[in-house]
Amino acid sequence: MMALMYAWIDTHCHLDAPEFRNDLDSVRAKAASVKVSKCIIPAVEVATFEDARSVAHRFGDFYALGIHPLYVERAAPDDLTRLDESLSLHAQDPNLVAVGEIGLDYFVPELNEPALKAKQERFYREQLKLARSHALPVILHVRRSVDAVLKGLRGIEVPGGIAHAFNGSQQQAQIFIDMGFKLGFGGAVTYERATRLRELAATLPIESLVLETDAPDIPPHWLYATAQERNDGKPQGRNEPGELPKIAAVIAELRGISEQELMAQTTRNALAAIPGLARFS
Repeated sequence: MMALMYAWIDTHCHLDAPEFRNDLDSVRAKAASVKVSKCIIPAVEVATFEDARSVAHRFGDFYALGIHPLYVERAAPDDLTRLDESLSLHAQDPNLVAVGEIGLDYFVPELNEPALKAKQERFYREQLKLARSHALPVILHVRRSVDAVLKGLRGIEVPGGIAHAFNGSQQQAQIFIDMGFKLGFGGAVTYERATRLRELAATLPIESLVLETDAPDIPPHWLYATAQERNDGKPQGRNEPGELPKIAAVIAELRGISEQELMAQTTRNALAAIPGLARFS
C-alpha cells in the first residue's frame, strides 16, 4: 500500500473515450506529473471492452467491464452473455478490478419510457448477478436513481464497490456506507451552487469518500462554459484526470483538512472499495 499512499487515484475516468484519441499520451503524462498515480477506466458497452482494457494496460492503470445504463437501449440480446464471457476470459488479468459502469439512469426522459426502463432494470440486475458470480465489486451509475439502485443491491448482494458521482441524501449515503460502498466525488463539488453536494463532501465520514473525475465529463467549474459562452464561441472545457488534485483541494478546504491527509485517506478508501488495486500498490 505504501507505494500509492502519497498519490491520487482517479476512481472513475474514461480515458478510452474518443475525446482523448488524439492526445491520450500527453493527457496521461500530465496526470502523472501531478501525482495521479492510477486511474480506473470503466467500459460503457461491449464494443468498448477491449478499448478500456488496452488503455489500462498501456498506462499501468485499471479497468472495469460493464454496460452503462445510457447504452442499454442499443445493447444486443446477447450482450450480457458477452460480458460474462469477457469477465471469465480476463479473470486472471490483474488490471481488471470491477464490473462497471452499471446502474440506472432516471434523468434522461427517453430512458424512462416503460420498455426502456424495464430493460435498464433488467440489465442492472443481471450485471449485479455477474459481479456476484465473478466475486468483483461494482462501479455504480446512480443518476436520479439512488433508491432503485439500492433496491437492487438489497436483493442481489455484491462485494461492495463505488457509487459514482454520488448526489443523494445523507440517509441514502449512510445506506451505501452500511452496505460497504464508498461514494465518488468529483468536479460537481467545485460549484458553489451545489450546496447539498458540498455539504455531503464536508460532513460524510472521510472513510466513505473516493475521488474521481469522470473525464472527459463533469468538468469542474474552472473548465465549464455556460450556454451563452458557448454561443459566443467559448468551447466547453474537457475534463481530464490531471484535474483531480485541484478538485481534491476544494474538498480538503470544505473539510478543513490538508490535501495530503485527503490524499492518504482516499487512497486507503479506494483500496478498500476495489481490492484489486492493491495488486499494484
